[in-house]
Amino acid sequence: MMKLMRLFLPLCVSTVLLGAGQSVPGQPMSLVIDPAQTKVEFTLGSLLHTVHGNFQLKRATLRFDPQSGTASGELVMDATSGESGNASRDKKMHAAILESAKYPEISFRPDRVDGKVAPEGKSQVQLHGVFAIHGVEHEILLPVTVDAVAGEYKVTATFDVPYVKWGMKNPSTLMLRVSDKVEITIHTVVHRM
Repeated sequence: MMKLMRLFLPLCVSTVLLGAGQSVPGQPMSLVIDPAQTKVEFTLGSLLHTVHGNFQLKRATLRFDPQSGTASGELVMDATSGESGNASRDKKMHAAILESAKYPEISFRPDRVDGKVAPEGKSQVQLHGVFAIHGVEHEILLPVTVDAVAGEYKVTATFDVPYVKWGMKNPSTLMLRVSDKVEITIHTVVHRM
């Protein structure tokens, strides 16, 4: 009887998890990122004031294996959608800095997650991958906060992009000095498929 219970109990737990729409722990998961619940914001500091703006998410796919920590997929932002609320500043950003007509996409392709994502509650992990902007790829490690509730994951990642170091022009002038790094914050909601 005990032997039968040892075989039956894991089968029941797996069935309950699958029936509730949860994958069995340790198995790869396909995740859906909701574009309607995704914000990609940027902040650029200067001596006079801080510039805030945003980009639109174009498409996103994500696959994650909690057992090995491997990740795959991509998040693609529409570089041409970037706006800060000032038409002349945005025109300069697109023409001289991002060159968004030539490089219309900004992307991130994850390859691994360092740390464990809790099935419920908050987790802090690092997401490693390749960030592509202005036609060049850069290896990057993103600190990520994940808040899991009933199979839904609210994800926030904030990181700096050293755009001048990465070959883009600094828009500073004699009278206006801006940072050589831009802070990017991504807020999104991810669901299991």
